[in-house]
Amino acid sequence: MTPDAPETPDEPDAPDTQTDPTTPPTTPVGDDASALPPPGGDSVTGLLTRLRTLYQQAEEATERFNAAEEALKVQAADTKKVTARLTAARTDLARGRAAAGGLAREQYQGRVAVPSLPSSLQMLFAQDPQSALDQGRLLARAARDRASTVARLEGAERRADALASTSRKALDRQQSLAAAQRTRRDEVTAKLREVEKLLASLSPDQLTRLTELERVQTAGAQRELLDSGALDGPRTPSRAGAEALRFAVGQIGKPYVWGAEGPESYDCSGLTQQAWTAAGREIPRTSQEQWATLPRVSLSELRPGDLVVYFPGATHVALYLGEGLVVQAPRPGGKVKVSPVAANPLLGAVRPDPGGEALETYAPPPLPAGATDGGDEGYDRP
Repeated sequence: MTPDAPETPDEPDAPDTQTDPTTPPTTPVGDDASALPPPGGDSVTGLLTRLRTLYQQAEEATERFNAAEEALKVQAADTKKVTARLTAARTDLARGRAAAGGLAREQYQGRVAVPSLPSSLQMLFAQDPQSALDQGRLLARAARDRASTVARLEGAERRADALASTSRKALDRQQSLAAAQRTRRDEVTAKLREVEKLLASLSPDQLTRLTELERVQTAGAQRELLDSGALDGPRTPSRAGAEALRFAVGQIGKPYVWGAEGPESYDCSGLTQQAWTAAGREIPRTSQEQWATLPRVSLSELRPGDLVVYFPGATHVALYLGEGLVVQAPRPGGKVKVSPVAANPLLGAVRPDPGGEALETYAPPPLPAGATDGGDEGYDRP
């Protein structure tokens, strides 16, 4: 459980977050549940490994669900815009057809007659040359109006046809994304059932030993990280970072619920996104996107409010509180809490406001009673 703490922000490779959420995920190396120790095994270390793997798989599925949900929201908004444009184009087309029909009726009824003589001869033989001139101007304007109406009608027909095609594609894409979202939801549900089944199979003694082993390993990883000196020195957040932390601390005690982004429950990236939204900065919804798109910082530069990202696939994220601690929504069965920064295998850190200047002085928000209670990886029984 030794943390991977890169000293430079460019060292880890960012995962590809542009994967189409409709594409079935590939199984990560070492992700085969059949290769794990059996649920009823006596090895506490084996049980801990199995639980960690199952929880990580559940969180990976949760982040895929979040990505599919975000893609569906964007597509639904796009479909709505295309539909509105198509409605406007069809209205414009109907008006154009009505105007063209009106001109056709007027010409048929003789109210917009085309002169049989050239305008010069009409002027020569007319009893009232000025009247003939005015009539010629009216006829010329009517001809221009007819040409303009026909051109508008043809343009409106082309726009309506193109938008109808775009609308059909947008609806097809929306339906595909909705199906992908349902698939991702089923993946999470299946993984959580595996977790519940394994937890239900444990005796009280096994659960106690499991929890103690997890705490010992976390303490060892945390001690190793702190002894490295990577987090030494005073650290103060930016003004926005302080706001994000104040929000996150205010959520302590609320339950982890996969796919949730507040206000009553959160998953890991839902908490970090909403915390920074409260600070006035929009960041991506999923931990993978947060890792891939936000500027990286080394642990030696880490300041309160920065996001700490975990696991090789960037499937977990927390807010750095300072003093070697993070605020996080851990896993199913857990609640938003304060944990050691090394509670999970570190991947790196990112900063949502790279241009924000650190405050000269900073007083961390007071933590509520029980802020550190509970398992850091959500191993408590649901």
